[in-house]
Amino acid sequence: MREFSTLATGFYDATLAVFYPRACVICGEHVENNADGCACSQCWRATRCFDGAETICRKCGALWPVALPGEFRAKAQCGRCREDTFTAARAIGVYEGALRAVVLRLKREPHLPARLVEALERGRRQDCFQSATKIIPVPLSAERIQERGFNQAIVIGQQLAKRSGLPFDEWSLQRTRQTIRHRAGMDAHGRRESVAQAFTVKRPRLIEKQCILLVDDVFTTGATVATCAAELLTAGAKEVSVLTLARVV
Repeated sequence: MREFSTLATGFYDATLAVFYPRACVICGEHVENNADGCACSQCWRATRCFDGAETICRKCGALWPVALPGEFRAKAQCGRCREDTFTAARAIGVYEGALRAVVLRLKREPHLPARLVEALERGRRQDCFQSATKIIPVPLSAERIQERGFNQAIVIGQQLAKRSGLPFDEWSLQRTRQTIRHRAGMDAHGRRESVAQAFTVKRPRLIEKQCILLVDDVFTTGATVATCAAELLTAGAKEVSVLTLARVV
């Protein structure tokens, strides 16, 4: 049934792209398939999306500067994430090209193209997420919700919950205050200071003994998800892992 649904969706998306052509926001060429979102297939091919062959930090998912042989790849750890309280963090790909364009569009429109929905579900099937029992989005402040109209992490989490069957909880973890916008060039320490004490768990009984899959759009230094993970663990979560659409390298 899922295979039929996927084929039907693909046919619909392709037909829609033919009758309602759109230009790629990166190169201006025709977007052949609606499932690709606002970028064309050529720009997607030029974007670094992770497929498991690359060497990444086994904890935070940071892209390794050089490829390592298989026997060393699984043990690679960058060291910068040593004190972060999440168990593991992974992303669909690098915050560049088509992936960056789709993430930026998601901040304005609460829609995920089919390509990314499929990629999220593939990412969730990684071994480090197999113990997850609940999906929680990184919350936005009330001020940011009013400004934007929605929380893009909720859009991501809802799609992932729909595909995976895992329970989705958008209420237990809340942001207690508006934080300053992270400026380009702000280091990890500055980002951690900016989100310190910015989150709280309102429903700890729903968190106790749960293995949380925390979702967001972009992993930059890990400051935000690490702070969220610390609050969830303090509230009684068994472990917290992180899945994002993209990560900055």
